[in-house]
Amino acid sequence: MLAKLTSKNQLTLPKAVVAAVEGAEYFDVVEENGRIILTPVRINRADAVRAKLEEVNLSEADIADAVAWARGPAG
Repeated sequence: MLAKLTSKNQLTLPKAVVAAVEGAEYFDVVEENGRIILTPVRINRADAVRAKLEEVNLSEADIADAVAWARGPAG
């Protein structure tokens, strides 16, 4: 099967390949000895949220404070 790389570095995978990895949206990409190897990766949404929280430097205390603020005064 052939696939063409576009000027924008985009590659369309053949239907037969996509069918073999049904449901995959993300791929780990590595180059080994002149070959490009794509491995389907299942992204865990919770892991993505944790990574984003780490990226913006939110602590558990920050989240607890935000929840308390959102709930407002008790009673």
